[in-house]
Amino acid sequence: MLGGPEGRHASMVRRLAAGERADITDGAGHVAECVVAAARPGELDLTVVARRTMPPPQPRLVVLQAIPKGDRGELAAELLTEAGVDVIVPWAADRCVAVWRGERAARGLKRWAAAAQEAAKQSRRAWFPEVTVQADLAAAVGRIQAAALAIVLDPDANRDAGSLQLPASGDIVVVVGPEGGITPAEDESIRAAGAVAVALGPTVLRASTAGVVAASVVLSRTARWQSDATL
Repeated sequence: MLGGPEGRHASMVRRLAAGERADITDGAGHVAECVVAAARPGELDLTVVARRTMPPPQPRLVVLQAIPKGDRGELAAELLTEAGVDVIVPWAADRCVAVWRGERAARGLKRWAAAAQEAAKQSRRAWFPEVTVQADLAAAVGRIQAAALAIVLDPDANRDAGSLQLPASGDIVVVVGPEGGITPAEDESIRAAGAVAVALGPTVLRASTAGVVAASVVLSRTARWQSDATL
């Protein structure tokens, strides 16, 4: 029986009826393929017809997303999730207009995580993305150093993202700067840690949408999209 918020959404918003399919996941790779046996306001009775366990995606895609202003952070988390990003790291870059401190940081993180979770369900992902606590430059550099490949988006770079040799496993880290751009000091630290500067084309994208474009370019060149399309 599916009750609680998920049951209410399935029965009263999506209006699932007997005979329709409704898959259940824990967001950690386990999926139960179900058919609705009966529907009541607020809950569903489900018959499990199959179970499967999906391995963790490889290579793993991590996006260091500079915190945009307003609700664009939630938009970024939603889009990154839909594209298939595995880890979303809010990055407190120097030129971020939005500054997360104290309770504001907790609220911002909660909103990003909620946006990612809803997008993961809509996208039918077996693995939900991790939304981490915000990172400073030192934490960002640490992720870059540990990555199998790290790229930093730069509209002035003379190399495009599609030209990179991608690893088959490990972390691919994408660094997305803020509206005002990455500072020279940040850029020096990021590149010294091993990140390669790449451009996404002739136009300059918003901080909230550049990450999903980069993620799409990267993932389209891995086996992940091809294999996921058969699920």
